[in-house]
Amino acid sequence: MSVAGTYDTVVKSPMGDQKGTLTVVPGDDGKSWTGTMAGGMGQMGIDNGTIDGDTISWKMDMTVPMPMTLNCNATVNGDQMTGTVNAGAFGDMPLTGERQG
Repeated sequence: MSVAGTYDTVVKSPMGDQKGTLTVVPGDDGKSWTGTMAGGMGQMGIDNGTIDGDTISWKMDMTVPMPMTLNCNATVNGDQMTGTVNAGAFGDMPLTGERQG
């Protein structure tokens, strides 16, 4: 199954659960993707999105509450997504998601 889609996500952060909407749009090469992550702290673009089978990896530049690059990865299994968001000195935070529709 393709990793493409829009996912309702939750990141377990030190500031509580951060809900968002992650959109995954695979590139024509099947190994890259673009999209956005939108949530309570605004919208972030996806940088360096890669696809390896059912695993996706990407970076996001967060500005609120402080500027930071987030390194993310997740595995898609059916309509479920599980992974981590690495926030530098704050470490890894669990990420879960469910494909919409």
